[in-house]
Amino acid sequence: MKKILIVEDDPAILKGLVESLTEEHYDVITAEDGEVGLRKGKNENLDLIILDIMLPSKNGIEICKDLRNSGVGIPILMLTSKKDEIDKVLGLEIGADDYVTKPFSIRELNARIKALFRRNVEIKKELENYSFGNIEIDFVKHEVLKSGKIVEISSTELNILKYFIKSEGKVISRDQLLDDIWGYENFPTTRTVDNFILNIRKKIEDNPSIPKHLLTIPKAGYKFVK
Repeated sequence: MKKILIVEDDPAILKGLVESLTEEHYDVITAEDGEVGLRKGKNENLDLIILDIMLPSKNGIEICKDLRNSGVGIPILMLTSKKDEIDKVLGLEIGADDYVTKPFSIRELNARIKALFRRNVEIKKELENYSFGNIEIDFVKHEVLKSGKIVEISSTELNILKYFIKSEGKVISRDQLLDDIWGYENFPTTRTVDNFILNIRKKIEDNPSIPKHLLTIPKAGYKFVK
């Protein structure tokens, strides 16, 4: 169960948020004071913080800044009013992930929360190192080794390989890969994909004509198998 901290000093808004998010099966804790919210934000095991800007003792901008400076990396969603445009921009600059402007609908808030959770999962999935067979990849250094020897690989080839690795076992169509890696406006032919796959196979497979890792799925596309 995802755990959410709501830092809000308006009793009516706080009550509505707690009831609505509890119905969505979130574990909800609250703080009605800035200092208390900061303390809970640092010490509780949280998945998200919903943070009002105008708070007693310490405002939301200060809290957000303190949390980020303390190494708290979980998503922060700020609650603002229309007159808080400057604070809203400042909040995003110092590390807030999103904001909702009052008055807001619970449906909108839930959509923003789910989007933040999805985004956070993708960030956690980001690869730095990966190995399979006799291949070792350092995505940070942009380096591929085959049996300990450096393989020359382009940025696009490495991005394609990374895309397949993160989708291990899933069939990826040519259209999907073309759209996600290049965008149709740049490379309007799926033959481009086939050429890149061929080049990647030459670099990572022991026998490119009989691949073990980057497989062709007839009439469907390709998939990566570790």
